[in-house]
Amino acid sequence: MTAADTIAAGRRPAGAIVVGVGALALAVLLDGWRSTVGSYLAAWLILLALPTGGLPIAMVMERFGLRQHDRGEGELSTALRRLVALMPVAAILGLPVLVGIGLIYPWSHRAPETPLGAVWFTVPFFTLRVVAYMAAWVWLAMRFAAPADGTGDGRTVSGVGLHAVIGTLAVTDLVASLDHRLGSSLEGLLVMTAWSGLALAAAILLAPEEPTPTGRGRAVAGRDRLVPLVVLLSLWAFLHFVQFLIVWSANLPEEVLWYFARGGPVGRSFAIAGGALVLLGALATLRPGRATTRVLAAAVLAVHAVEMFWFVSPALRDRFTIAWSDALAGLGVACLALALLPMIGRWAPAHAGRRSAAA
Repeated sequence: MTAADTIAAGRRPAGAIVVGVGALALAVLLDGWRSTVGSYLAAWLILLALPTGGLPIAMVMERFGLRQHDRGEGELSTALRRLVALMPVAAILGLPVLVGIGLIYPWSHRAPETPLGAVWFTVPFFTLRVVAYMAAWVWLAMRFAAPADGTGDGRTVSGVGLHAVIGTLAVTDLVASLDHRLGSSLEGLLVMTAWSGLALAAAILLAPEEPTPTGRGRAVAGRDRLVPLVVLLSLWAFLHFVQFLIVWSANLPEEVLWYFARGGPVGRSFAIAGGALVLLGALATLRPGRATTRVLAAAVLAVHAVEMFWFVSPALRDRFTIAWSDALAGLGVACLALALLPMIGRWAPAHAGRRSAAA
């Protein structure tokens, strides 16, 4: 690399940092600190979804040896592991959320209602838990950013179990505690399913197209990626429906208000778009193809990204709206993540090299 290349490489992260910080500063000027911190949380959850949502899929693909097949799963597995390698970046960009706890989490300035709440919902303990979640996820990412050295590696079973526990607790702390009106035990599984759908959709868009099937009995091009995407999408829709049905059938006023806050014209439009996407995904399985799979993946990615704001913003604004701070925070988080990507480029090859040397 020449001196000019080195200087240009140094300028790109610096420029991304300037744009990212500038976007966040403009969001504060337009909508204030509280709205901007909430928007940052939602945008950060989208970034966090890429590695944490990709982790269980990469684990399952490794467990069943799908990376060794010849229908494009190898390229998809590689794309998923690239997303998993983003975990250190997501962990670093989670620090502003911890700084803004007092602005966005109502329990931070409200008297606890239970003895456990007096211990659990305190700023120091909350901070410690989030740091522990990030550290555990980074450790898992270090293990699964590179494929296993040999067959029969039993690390996947313990990895999936640990991820499930961390994810459930993390969603409860980061998302569910924003709005006390909903007490659903499904929320953790629902958000984790959305994260996996978002990560799989991103991996499909990042991975090269599947090779053209040859020979008799071979699957239609695109189906091997379309089917798992539609399965995750259908599971996500089912969990949303079950949670909605339980809340309304129980006739609990506070939990109904949680849904009212996420209704309105924008919320209803989002719900209709999500339902239409599930229907279109099911119909797409009848006529699969590479283009169909990629278009559906782009739509799934967009819906799940908006969904993170659907979970977060009503807790701060009493209704689901899209504000300038949402777009600016999304731009800011994306630019800051891009600025930190060179760190991942150095970390991932070094980690892979250590695994190869150990083998």
